[in-house]
Amino acid sequence: MTTTANETSARSAVAGADPRRTTTRALLAGGVLAGPLFGVVAAAQVLTRDGFDLSRQPLSLLALGDLGWIQTANFLLTGLLALAGAVGLRRALSGEPGGTWGPALIAVHGLGLIIAGVLVSDPSMGWPAGAPEGTPDTVSWHAIGHGVGAGLAFGSLPIACLVFARTWWRDGQRLWAALSLGCALAVVVVLAWPDQDTLSVRMALACIPTFGWLTALCARLITR
Repeated sequence: MTTTANETSARSAVAGADPRRTTTRALLAGGVLAGPLFGVVAAAQVLTRDGFDLSRQPLSLLALGDLGWIQTANFLLTGLLALAGAVGLRRALSGEPGGTWGPALIAVHGLGLIIAGVLVSDPSMGWPAGAPEGTPDTVSWHAIGHGVGAGLAFGSLPIACLVFARTWWRDGQRLWAALSLGCALAVVVVLAWPDQDTLSVRMALACIPTFGWLTALCARLITR
């Protein structure tokens, strides 16, 4: 009995020391941190940057003005962490259902955030000071690129939720399937709500379920 226990402990120690497994866990940790980082940094700016009004101005506009580099760095670092998480998911789920399309969609999310960080939106909605109160008459190429990046970033995660929901439902993991489906539906409901005056707030709120889902998914695989 003692010998068997010792052998089991030895195998566990070897598995824990496996460089590939260690690397995979480190990459997954990036996916765990991506959402909380973006949320905390964005929320701190909303609360502290004088004159910014989330009820009118979307988070993307935080990349403009004297302290715009903070939100730019937030986009870029969050995107890199999400890409790391996608690679970790691909390694952890290699050969398993959902192990191809799920990580690929999360990689699109990370790439979209990086594009949104490199290409800034145009001044509008009164931000920064002196900007037009509404939308600009003409849209720059980099603002179009920012919109494409943001669309990729925040459109790919709900689809990834649906991919994993389908996979887990077939695998009998009904709770995780339901949670994934719920996160995707929450985003659709929040963004589809017919109230233009609250759009910027709803866009920010829509990040919460999917970013939380990504954190939970990567954390689950780290401890598996």
